[in-house]
Amino acid sequence: MNTVILVEGVSDEAAVAAVAHLLSCDLAAHGVRVVAMGGATNIARFAASHEGDRMLGLCDSGEERFFRRALGHDYFVCNADLEDELIRALGPERVERVIEEQGNLAALHTFRNQPAQRERSIQQQLRRFMGTTSGRKEQYARALVEALDPDQLPRPLRELFASL
Repeated sequence: MNTVILVEGVSDEAAVAAVAHLLSCDLAAHGVRVVAMGGATNIARFAASHEGDRMLGLCDSGEERFFRRALGHDYFVCNADLEDELIRALGPERVERVIEEQGNLAALHTFRNQPAQRERSIQQQLRRFMGTTSGRKEQYARALVEALDPDQLPRPLRELFASL
């Protein structure tokens, strides 16, 4: 039986692939595919198209109801979302170093100087920064996972891979 991991979007897909690499886990060799659904509300359609496969899911806390309805209990929930989990796992200072390594430190400083960002916590600013430009969430999902040690994996990712 094959296993399909249903995730909300391409940034989640990139993070799962990066975790597999970090753990030296060849997903394809184990019959595992990661499928980005383009949003949690698409899960019923994707679950139906993978009937007969073992299905697991990874979702944001705000989207849990869709995953529960489609998958029962075979999903893992990020609090509040995957970016938030990764930022907490690394800590803001290490995340800022990753942003610098990715060549976006000046953009982060510009972003932080915007009036709407000044009152937000560093954690909130970092999380919002990752979603401000097309492709940035995917870029940082991969880069933040690559900056982790395996023992720093956030609980939802750790539990997802333990279930495989």
